Amino acid sequence: MPRKRASHRGLVLGAGGVLGSAWMIGALWAVESEQAIDVRDHDLVLGTSAGSVIAALLGLGVGADVMVNSERGIFEPGYPVLDYRDLGASLPPRPRMRMGSPRLLTTTALHPRQATPMVALAALLPQGRGQIAAIGDLVTETAARIEHPLDALAAKRSAAVPPGAGRGRQPVSLAANGWPRSPRLRVVAMDFDSGGRVLFGSPDAPRATLPDSVMASCAIPGWYAPVKIAGRRFVDGGTRSPASLDLLVEEELDEVLVLAPACSFDSDRPRGAIARVERQMRRAATRRLAREIELLEAAGTRVTALCPGPEDLEVIGGNVMDLTRRAEVFETSLRTSAAALRTALGADTRPTRPIRATRAAGTATAGTTAGPGDSGATASGPGRRAGGREALGRAAATTAADQKADLGLVG
Repeated sequence: MPRKRASHRGLVLGAGGVLGSAWMIGALWAVESEQAIDVRDHDLVLGTSAGSVIAALLGLGVGADVMVNSERGIFEPGYPVLDYRDLGASLPPRPRMRMGSPRLLTTTALHPRQATPMVALAALLPQGRGQIAAIGDLVTETAARIEHPLDALAAKRSAAVPPGAGRGRQPVSLAANGWPRSPRLRVVAMDFDSGGRVLFGSPDAPRATLPDSVMASCAIPGWYAPVKIAGRRFVDGGTRSPASLDLLVEEELDEVLVLAPACSFDSDRPRGAIARVERQMRRAATRRLAREIELLEAAGTRVTALCPGPEDLEVIGGNVMDLTRRAEVFETSLRTSAAALRTALGADTRPTRPIRATRAAGTATAGTTAGPGDSGATASGPGRRAGGREALGRAAATTAADQKADLGLVG
């Protein structure tokens, strides 16, 4: 009898700013606690923007427990400190008075059906002046810890970690280019002249160091200066997609866990004008995620997507770069993400639909949707009952334009 092939699992960490990072760390710890796994054990980790930072740390051996401690101000010797204050204020500095990317604007004008409004906006925005070197330094310092680990006594005296923290793993092995050998690590950025996505870390992508790749993935257009790699300019991968889940179609993964802080399968009604604009962008991102989920599921991959619910959105507010809300977002995510997972796992031990946290304590709804308020969705599926609510699954099929836009541009 032939041996059964081991299951191949992927972890996708999406865009979401400094608050999205805090939310993902809370969600990662909830996943480890509820499913009794170590998220570093995934075969492939894909990160976009804020998610690329966490993906790099996981790939370099930093566990979710260490990140949780850092969020709570408990800094362990030899481990990175996730402190984003070096990135500047919660608002961007005054930009340069010149268009971000005239070539990208020309490309979007010539091929309007292949460009999203976010890509066109990125081209039009003035060039950012913000510096993102602190992100690269964080990744560099984390990699240096692998070559110069703590001695056993120092490790034993390190700060207390949350109950159940996974320790005693094998040392991380780095390839000659400085990227971890396992898990396979992929970082998404957008070419600022062509608008195509590039998957750094893949064999066909431009050669780049891990710190440079992560900085490129996080370079928000109009806020930070583009990052130059191999003579090309790159910006935030979240400009094209909140998670770039569709780039994993050819990976033949059995299961994929998606944490998408820029999306929400439930909506709220914020009062502030900025928050209302942010929710419009969030709805568009959610529709994109729903299409990508359906595309990956059509390829035979089981997808579990976890996004912020109404209670999370209330503390996130309208500015995902607002550092003053980071601690509250993190603590809220610990609770809401665990509740959503607990309810979904209670209904189905292997959830395959996006998980939506609800305001009611300890309840959640599992169901595929195209995003709040989307009445134009096609391809609907049966709903499943969880947490006392019925959710009709709806997801729009991916379009030919979505696939052609990246043809020949994805590494």
